[in-house]
Amino acid sequence: MKFMKLGSKPDTFQDQGKSIRYVSSELATDVTIIVGEVIFYLHKFPLLSMSNRLQKLVSKANEENSDVIQLVDFPGGPKAFEICAKFCYGMTVTLNPYNVVAARCAAEYLEMTEKVDRGNLVFKIEVFLNSSVFRSWKDSIIVLQTTKSLQPWSEDLKVVGRCIDSIASKTSMDPSSITWSYTYNRKVAVSDKITEVGMKFPGKLESVPKDWWVEDICELEIDLYKRVMVAVKSKGRMDGSVIGEALRTYAMRWLPDSIEALVSEAHSIRNKSLLETIICLLPSDKGVTCSCSFLLKLLKVAILVGADDSSRDELVKGISLKLDEASVNDILIPARSPQTTVYDIELVKCLVNRFMARERSSRDRNIPPKSTNDFILGHASWLKVGKLIDGYLAEIARDPNVSLSIFIELLQSIPDSARPIHDALYEAIDIYLQEHSSLTKAEKKHLCSLMDVRKLTMDASMHAAQNERLPLRTVVQVLFFEQIRAAAGVQTLNHRNTDAVDFTRMTEKEYWQKTLPEKQNVSKPSSEIKIKGEDPQKNMKLVKKGSKNRSSGPQLMPSRSRRIFDKLFIGKVSGNGENRSSETSGSSQSPTLRIIQGEMKSSCTSSRNRRNSIS
Repeated sequence: MKFMKLGSKPDTFQDQGKSIRYVSSELATDVTIIVGEVIFYLHKFPLLSMSNRLQKLVSKANEENSDVIQLVDFPGGPKAFEICAKFCYGMTVTLNPYNVVAARCAAEYLEMTEKVDRGNLVFKIEVFLNSSVFRSWKDSIIVLQTTKSLQPWSEDLKVVGRCIDSIASKTSMDPSSITWSYTYNRKVAVSDKITEVGMKFPGKLESVPKDWWVEDICELEIDLYKRVMVAVKSKGRMDGSVIGEALRTYAMRWLPDSIEALVSEAHSIRNKSLLETIICLLPSDKGVTCSCSFLLKLLKVAILVGADDSSRDELVKGISLKLDEASVNDILIPARSPQTTVYDIELVKCLVNRFMARERSSRDRNIPPKSTNDFILGHASWLKVGKLIDGYLAEIARDPNVSLSIFIELLQSIPDSARPIHDALYEAIDIYLQEHSSLTKAEKKHLCSLMDVRKLTMDASMHAAQNERLPLRTVVQVLFFEQIRAAAGVQTLNHRNTDAVDFTRMTEKEYWQKTLPEKQNVSKPSSEIKIKGEDPQKNMKLVKKGSKNRSSGPQLMPSRSRRIFDKLFIGKVSGNGENRSSETSGSSQSPTLRIIQGEMKSSCTSSRNRRNSIS
């Protein structure tokens, strides 16, 4: 913006190092004004006609017989005073977003108001601010940045407040009308070039997103940024998700990536203040509209920089509401002294317990599901958290300082309904057994008893059957239920029985009860009873055949598992009718299950007793 006093000759200034002399052929300089380290040699009367303060200072200097005036703490420094002096002499003055605040503060300091002269500098700058700066998105941000070095003048003149209000108002405008964002430049005008024959105009331009403004204000310092975000939220027209995205973008812009930079003495106080400010700006829904990953990153930083407890509690509340959106890497939170583990397991347990308590409360208020499918559809978040914690267990299982009690406590924090498949849990337990070889036999049995071998897939069962780290009892259970699975598979192929899935969930007792007929239903005492009317010899062949289809090569039982299986399921009938187990350890024949009717009850009891005695 340019100003020129009409009817006057546009004289000039000459810069001579740290002094500036006004050059005029008509008048001699009669006053010296010192601003900072710069000396101005000027004429009194053009200045006095515009500045009430200079009138007072010159009058005082005359009383002291001096022609030197020193302006201490002049807002904007020599450059701002030069603008005011040029205006007094009727010279061209150029204002822009970078110097307008300094010029406004300097004019206020010199009292260049309408009381002194009509159309004075204060009035003209105000017109420029209201008609140009505050209507521009980019200029409002630039002007707001310049106010930082001009406190408290810029605050008292309400320049800061007006900039903030201008920015906050523009963020809530309809994105389709946005044309003045200076970092989001996807909205462009159609080219003015003449369209050639056959050339089509561009299609509909991509719409501007609601969060178009978040990157533009990231250049503001945290104090000004906080005031802008408070103003944006107070308008009540911005979605919480956009607020969350703005905070995430700002945190990525200013929070360092490395742990060393976060905790360094030079920046720890700044990082702590910045983090606590971001946390206090989170949406009032406890951070639900923010991504869980972002909240967990803030929590990690809060722990590292030693944020206050209230800030950490706010983050924990928000994370526990949407823990099902987290990944395993997100919850790998480093532990702090005096904890001896690598990761903060207690914190994860707290998050899980809060999440499950809320889910149970929500579940109790709803109608119970009619089927398993209804439960899965209605409680998908349970399943996600179950998968998340099983993955987390596999990570912490490698830590030698993780005690068995802590491992089991976290394992049991997930309800059984959240683990329809136990493959991931089996993997975590296997890693823990591998890394904690000093566990006693009883501890291994207790840990493995928390895994339901009926919920293992075929691949996991084959791995478990060959796993030397598992207790013998667990291996026996795996083999037993694989036999049941094979029998159910044969039944499904031959009879298309829809109850085959329920059959695979049977316990050992249910299996024997449903498989073996009652005594009164047996017509021939000497006849042999076969499972489900099929020859188990064929059943085992089908198992081997199915195993080949699931992998690149045949899956055969290892010798250890084969010996266990043979002892359990191969029965030989002696001449006196006694049922004895085969002692052959390396039998290559497929195991069969044959029980004489007269010895049915005793055989079942004997078989169960042998299985229960295995450890």
